[in-house]
Amino acid sequence: MHLTGRTVCENGAMAFDPQPTLRGKLVTLRPLRATDFDVLYAVASDPLIWEQHPHPVRYKRPVFAEFFCYGLESGGALLVLDAKTGEVIGSTRFFHYREPDSEIEIGGTFLARSYWGGAHNREMKQLMLRHALQFVDTVVFLVGHENLRSQRAMEKVGAARAGTRIDNFGCERLLFKITAKDFAK
Repeated sequence: MHLTGRTVCENGAMAFDPQPTLRGKLVTLRPLRATDFDVLYAVASDPLIWEQHPHPVRYKRPVFAEFFCYGLESGGALLVLDAKTGEVIGSTRFFHYREPDSEIEIGGTFLARSYWGGAHNREMKQLMLRHALQFVDTVVFLVGHENLRSQRAMEKVGAARAGTRIDNFGCERLLFKITAKDFAK
């Protein structure tokens, strides 16, 4: 049973829903679908989006296609829309849910350049954090050492730098964390 971003388990407890629809004043997030590839690639094909990213050639169609498929397979990918225009402006995802550690990761995020540095990314992260922190104690973000834009964005949403962690690809990334207690401040 689906109920406002929560899934009810057989025992009546609430379980984490990795693909909720989240609505704010500036952005709407909804589950990513295979049919979203072309419209999302139109945003992702801008090389400047990826210039500080650990995978700077992600703007190339075959490379982006792998990223897109991985997002679909993750079961937690979300399409980001401008809430006022309905225009696709990017993507993000929940993944690596670690129930025993009460932790989930938010990542794989990118936005069209016209939405950088402002309130859209902040609202998107706040919506995601508010959703996730109903179910877990900690949300983590892994950021490339060279990705200064993303590092600043993490600080803006209140995530604290907490060392490093190895990502899926065996690369060391900066680890940022935010807890339910910190988010409530």
